[in-house]
Amino acid sequence: MAARAHGTLEAEIKPLATPGIPGNTCFSINKIIHRDLDATTKGEMFSAGDHKSGAARYVAIEVVTGELAGRAGSFVLQHFATMDANGLNMNVKVTPGSGTSELKGIEGTFRIIISNGKHTYDFETSFLTTLDKALAKCSRVEKRDGQHPRCLT
Repeated sequence: MAARAHGTLEAEIKPLATPGIPGNTCFSINKIIHRDLDATTKGEMFSAGDHKSGAARYVAIEVVTGELAGRAGSFVLQHFATMDANGLNMNVKVTPGSGTSELKGIEGTFRIIISNGKHTYDFETSFLTTLDKALAKCSRVEKRDGQHPRCLT
């Protein structure tokens, strides 16, 4: 079942050692996330392009540790973004299989909204259980009252 989380975040992005490839830059990403997701993050970003002219792309991996809807643990966000004449197009998703502890099985899309220098987020999540994964492979499922569904084929 999908759920939504909303709130604010503070991002600290700092340059790291310059990679040996001209036009590329590495950054650390550390965030404090508030409200529905109460967490901190640590990550690294690799970008290429001409940032000053507004044409660039980045990828990043970010480990999120905290609590979501009463569940504590961590998971990994994968970023992929492009900035060009059409603006910023950012895609941030939970890395499959990265959830730990009570966040095991988490899936989702983390949308970052930047407006007037403020960062907010909209996080659509769901949790896959072992049963969900097994039933997804079935072509026919029998649902019985008061019992777990059963895979027929």
